[in-house]
Amino acid sequence: MLIMFTSKAYPDITMFGEAALHLIKMMGHSGAVPSAIMAEDVPVALERLKNAIQLDSRVPSLAKSNDVQDKESQEQSVSLKNRALPLIELLSAAAKEKCDVMWETI
Repeated sequence: MLIMFTSKAYPDITMFGEAALHLIKMMGHSGAVPSAIMAEDVPVALERLKNAIQLDSRVPSLAKSNDVQDKESQEQSVSLKNRALPLIELLSAAAKEKCDVMWETI
């Protein structure tokens, strides 16, 4: 499943469903798809997401390196912080221009 985020203030962003749902919940939303955040609520959602990402990056990963995991799979993993960057930019632009943010499956 793919989820597309849209706002009049920024180009559309498409993310894999699992990562997108996790980020939606980090913003303080229920995780419903499709859904939206009204313009007046975008700054609060942005702050929640930034704070959650910061806390998440401080917690050491529970996945411990072992012989079963190969080096290639470890190198291909993308941090949650990096996955969130496009959404943070979209939310920042929407907050600045006072626009709603919507998302839906595609």
